[in-house]
Amino acid sequence: MTEASPPTAPLTVPLKTGWRARLDLTPNVERVRVSAIAIVQIVVAATVAWSFARYVLGHPVPTLAASVTVTSLGLVRDARPKRVAITVIGMLVGVLIADLFSMVAGTGWWQMGLVLASTLLVARFLSAFPPFAIMAAVQGIVVMSSPSISPFSRLVDGVAGGIAALLATALIPRNPRREEVRDGQALFNAYANAGGTLVQALRRGDRRRATRALEKARGLGPLVDNWRDALDSALGVAGFSPWLRGSRPELRRHEQMRQAMDFVVRSTRMLARHVVYVTEDGQPRPETAGLLRDVMRGVDLLALSLDDIAQQEAARELLLALAARLDPAALMPGASIAEQHVIAGLRPIVVDLLTATGMPAAEARAALPHI
Repeated sequence: MTEASPPTAPLTVPLKTGWRARLDLTPNVERVRVSAIAIVQIVVAATVAWSFARYVLGHPVPTLAASVTVTSLGLVRDARPKRVAITVIGMLVGVLIADLFSMVAGTGWWQMGLVLASTLLVARFLSAFPPFAIMAAVQGIVVMSSPSISPFSRLVDGVAGGIAALLATALIPRNPRREEVRDGQALFNAYANAGGTLVQALRRGDRRRATRALEKARGLGPLVDNWRDALDSALGVAGFSPWLRGSRPELRRHEQMRQAMDFVVRSTRMLARHVVYVTEDGQPRPETAGLLRDVMRGVDLLALSLDDIAQQEAARELLLALAARLDPAALMPGASIAEQHVIAGLRPIVVDLLTATGMPAAEARAALPHI
């Protein structure tokens, strides 16, 4: 009894158009849902900073306390303490320069121009990050446009806002693991789509489908970068927040998977180029397609291991069994050189997938037969 072939994936997917696209509020709702924790964090931190400056320090207009907090936290994906601290420093540079100018020369149109020029020059000297200078300049404008009850009172407000932002990062942390898992799953889903298209191209001898798979493989790079950025942010927050320190081992495991998948994606692009070449004759290659399908089964188990570590061992066992078979000459002695190149292209992919399961690279390479 032969194994039934999986359904063929379409070359294109339907997209909503016209009034359906205009009335679809799903992205809007998802955007709010994803930002909910960040909004709570910003509201609490800014309110605390403003209240402290207003009622404890006695500053009647503590605008900077709240604005520094809101701007430094923001709604960006990267919520690590280092980024927040750099943003705070940039704004405080602008506040300090503007405070000094206003004390010495007062306020007016030419003082504003000098403050902006000085702030931008100093900020560009201090940091190569362009937003650093812009944030400093904006805060300088705020200082020059707001009253001061005492020397450096606005600088004190800014410091209070920065401290509130850093405390909020530690005590009301955003959920970095949820974001990085979502990015990891997005990469695995897209990889499964590209790999499935390659399997179908080999099974059907379809060069057009192989070309489409190559395009999909080339589009995986940004997803790897997104996952890397999310993990960097998650590890930074987990190292700073006392509530998230327990998640660091899991985040480090995911980082090992991410590094391995980076290499897998690169090798898959090379494999896809070989498949494009080998399918030029239009001949089906079910045996080679079966090998690649087994690789994709291992990838599916790895994707599940993002949430369930038990699946990692299952993926390793499946990939080890596959690795032992990957001898092109012994597996398909009558195959063409081009087809043997496709089989050989699976070897580095399987090795990197094994390292994604936690296996040392030397042991993963040793699992392959010598050729």
